[in-house]
Amino acid sequence: MAEQTQHIVGEHPDLQPPASTVGAYGWIRENLISTPINTFFTILAIYLIYLLVPPVLDWLIFSAAWVGTDNTVCKNETGGPIAAACWPFVVAWFKPFMFGFYPDSELWRIKLTYWIFGLGVLALVIPAVPFKKWVAVFLLIPYPVICYYMYAGGSFGLVAVETPLWGGLFLTLVIAITGIVASLPIGILLALGRRSNMPVVKAVCIAFIELWRGVPLISVLFMSSVMFPLFMPEGVNFDKLIRALVGVTLFSSAYMAEVVRGGLQAIPKGQYEGAQALGLNFGKMMFFIVMPQALKLVIPGIVNTFIGLFKDTTLVGVIGLFDFLGMVQAGSSNKDWLGYLTTGFAFAALVYWVFCFGMSQYSQHLERKLHTGH
Repeated sequence: MAEQTQHIVGEHPDLQPPASTVGAYGWIRENLISTPINTFFTILAIYLIYLLVPPVLDWLIFSAAWVGTDNTVCKNETGGPIAAACWPFVVAWFKPFMFGFYPDSELWRIKLTYWIFGLGVLALVIPAVPFKKWVAVFLLIPYPVICYYMYAGGSFGLVAVETPLWGGLFLTLVIAITGIVASLPIGILLALGRRSNMPVVKAVCIAFIELWRGVPLISVLFMSSVMFPLFMPEGVNFDKLIRALVGVTLFSSAYMAEVVRGGLQAIPKGQYEGAQALGLNFGKMMFFIVMPQALKLVIPGIVNTFIGLFKDTTLVGVIGLFDFLGMVQAGSSNKDWLGYLTTGFAFAALVYWVFCFGMSQYSQHLERKLHTGH
C-alpha cells in the first residue's frame, strides 16, 4: 500500500505557484492593492504624483533655459524672468557657489585636500583595501592639520588667504566636518559624565547639556560673533570663523551627548557586571565592552544629528559668513541675475540632498556591516 501511494504521488509533479502571486502582477497585488485601504492610498499617491511631478519636471527641465553666457536666455518677451529654471545663472556663479571668494590661483589647495579626503573615504569603504585603521587615524588627526595650513596659508611658502574670502560649499564643508568630528568625542565624554557617580562631574555635564540644548543655534552664533568679543581683554580677539566653529561644535555636542546616553542606557546591566567580573576598570569596560555596543545601537541617531548639523550650517549667514546658501543669495542679488533666486535654491536643495542622502546610505551600510543579530 505504501509503495502504491508513493507511486501515485510520484506521478504528479509540483504545481506552479498561482499567477496572482508571482511576477509584476503578484508584486502589485502584494504591495499596492492587498487591502481596500492600501488600494485607496495607492490611488491617492498616484494622484498626488500626477499633480506635483509633471509641473516640477517642466519647471526644472523641459521649460528651463540651459545654454547661455548671460541672462538674456532667461528672459521672456516682456523682459522679465522666465517662469522656469535658469541654469546659466548656476553656471555663471558656479565658482563662487563652490569656493566663495577664494583666489583662483590658490584653488588647487582646496581641490588637493578634496582629493585626499575622497581617496581616504574610498579606502575606508572598499573592503579589500588594507590598513584601514591607519587611514582612519590619518583622516582624524594629521589631515585636519594639513587642511588648516593649506587653506589659511601664510607658511610653507603658501600665500595667506583671510577667512572672509572663504565661502560657498567649501565653507559649509569646513564648518560641518569640523563640527561633526569634534562633537562626537565631546558628546561621548558628556554622556559618560552625565551617568557618572561623582556629583560634581554629573552636575557640570547636566548643566552644560541643558544650557546648550535650551537655546537655538542662531542665538549661539550671534553671541559668539557679537557678544563674546565684548568679554575679551582689549586687543584680544579671535577670528569670526573660529568663533562660529566653537559655537557649532558645543551646540552639536550637547545633542550628541543625549544620543550616546540613550545607547548607554540600552546596554543590559549584565554587560557592566560581566566586565567588572573580569576585573576591568571603568576605562577598559567602557572602551572594550560597553561603548562599542552603545555606539552601534545609536548609529541612526548619530547620523541624524550629523545631517541636522550639516543643514544648520546655513545659519552662519547671520554673522556675515557666506556659506553655500549665502553665496546663492548673494549671486541672486547681483544686478545681472535678479529674479533667479528660486533656481539657486533648487540647485542648493539638490546639493544638500546629495550630501545628506550619502550620509544616510553610509549609515545604513554601517548598520548592516555591524549587525550581529543573525
